[in-house]
Parts: sequence; structure tokens; C-alpha cells
Amino acid sequence: MSPVAYPLSPFGKAMFEDAAGDIEVSFEFFPPKTDKMEATLWDSIETLAPLRPRFVSVTYGAGGSTRERTHATVERLVRETDLTPAAHLTCVGATREEIDEVARAYWEAGVRHVVALRGDPAEPGGRFEPVPGGYASAAELVAGLKAVAPFEISVAAYPETHPESITKRADLDNLKRKFDAGADRAITQFFFSPDAFLRFRDVAAAMGIEAEIVPGILPVSNVAQTRKFASACGAGIPLWMDRLFEGLDDLPAARQLVAATVAAELCAQLYAGGVRHFHFFTLNRAELSYAICHLLGLRPRILGSENHDSRRAAQG
Repeated sequence: MSPVAYPLSPFGKAMFEDAAGDIEVSFEFFPPKTDKMEATLWDSIETLAPLRPRFVSVTYGAGGSTRERTHATVERLVRETDLTPAAHLTCVGATREEIDEVARAYWEAGVRHVVALRGDPAEPGGRFEPVPGGYASAAELVAGLKAVAPFEISVAAYPETHPESITKRADLDNLKRKFDAGADRAITQFFFSPDAFLRFRDVAAAMGIEAEIVPGILPVSNVAQTRKFASACGAGIPLWMDRLFEGLDDLPAARQLVAATVAAELCAQLYAGGVRHFHFFTLNRAELSYAICHLLGLRPRILGSENHDSRRAAQG
């Protein structure tokens, strides 16, 4: 008797069977605080660079030392790599003149892409208050940056609604104001339900938002840490994630495998929904993001391989 062939998915296909590698990705890093963290960061950048990301972004804090670390990391990316860096800028703790000065310094350093964010309140749980003479919103910041130089600008979006927004509609209206001010794309906060992103994308399109909205993907290996992140941005963490990570505190390799599986399934469902651009919050580690990109069919491209492929095609 022949063995019975059972389908591996409800659609009769393996999860990544149709993943053709026709995606584009970007990666987010944070500026390192120690020499050891710096070594980890640059090892991760070196690992992910062959995937040819559209850009790599570097987060930004309101404090002076954090701001300087961001600038140093971005400058090194410009100086030592072929990657396209995107520097984060926020409205927190600085006047318009001070922020404009930082933006001009980035432009002079060769940075052409900025991720423009309002920023979190200085006190956790408090409300954002602009400093006197500061930018009051991300939309104002976008307009100000465009007045400094013709930056490419990415902004934030919230599939599950920003915690300070009164309604989903108000949140989308705020996103539209950012695009009206000159933003080129939005990158979403992380989420764990593909439906949350796909519905958000479709509602935004129905409101006349035609610009690109890219899902932000956070591969989770520490649920407790992720809950802290989520509390500040309105992201929901399903209870089943707690169950998946139970008992793995002392098994880091198993925890990594579970984390990769959860994030990869999310990306596979988004891919099935037509998504072809992904932004990964790496937390300065390459392994999980690289593995997910690999499952989606993305492979390293060696410098010069495009010319080799084109010559081979021309030869028939």
C-alpha cells in the first residue's frame, strides 16, 4: 500500500514553498554602549550586509551621550560599508534649531535617509510635552527636515493604534499628516497578528494613503522583555506566546528556535498576504533575522554577481 500524503498546510503546501526570495528587507540597530556591545553590533552588521538591505537604521535617544553614539555609528556605516544608513531623529528634549543642526550634520556626513519620530515621553507613563521652541509632532519634524535638506524620510505607524490615540481613525489621520508633510514610507511598530497589519494596510489605503507601509518584525526570544516594549507602543502579545516560551529560560538554543519559528510563521502569513518589504528590529543580533530572511528565499548576493549573471544570460 502506498503511503498517504498529508498536506503540510491547510492549502496543501509547505509554509515556505512559494517563498521566491522576491522580498526586500531593512534592519534596525541601536548604538552600542560598551566595547563588547560594539563588537556584537558590527558582527551582526557584517552577517546581514550580504542580504543587501534597502537601508539599516540606527535608533536615537534624547540624551547627549546616546545622541553622540548614534551619530558615530551612522558615520561609521557611511565610512566603512556600502550600506545605506538611516538615522533616527526624535522631537524629545531639543529645540527645532538643535534638531535641525543634527540633521545638517547628518547630511554633511553623507546620510540621506532619516527615520523621523515624535519620541517617547521623558518619564515612562507620562505624556509627551515638546520643549519650548521644539517640534510638537512627527509631522512637524518631517516638514522641518524637508526644509533642511531633501532627505528620504520614514515615519512610524501603529497597526494596533498608538496608546495615546483616542480612536483608530485619529491615529490614521495622524499618519496621513506625516505623509502630507513629506514622509516617503511608514514602518510599523511590531505586532504578532498578521491580520492586524493586513487590515491596517487596507484601511489606510481606503483613506487615500498610497505610500508604502512596511511591517516591523520583532523576533522574540524574551517575552518578559517584549512585554516592556509593548506597553509603551500599544502592541498586543497573545497569551499563547507565553505558553510557547515556558520552561525555556535555561535553554537558549531551544528558545532561539522557538523565536525563529514564531516570527517566520508571521512573515510567511504576511508574504501570503502580498507583503514583499519587511523591517526587522534586530536588537543588534543577526541570527534570527537572517534565518527568517533565508526561509523567505532571500540569499546573499556577492558584490559583482549581478554583472556575472547578466553576462551569463546574454550568452544564452
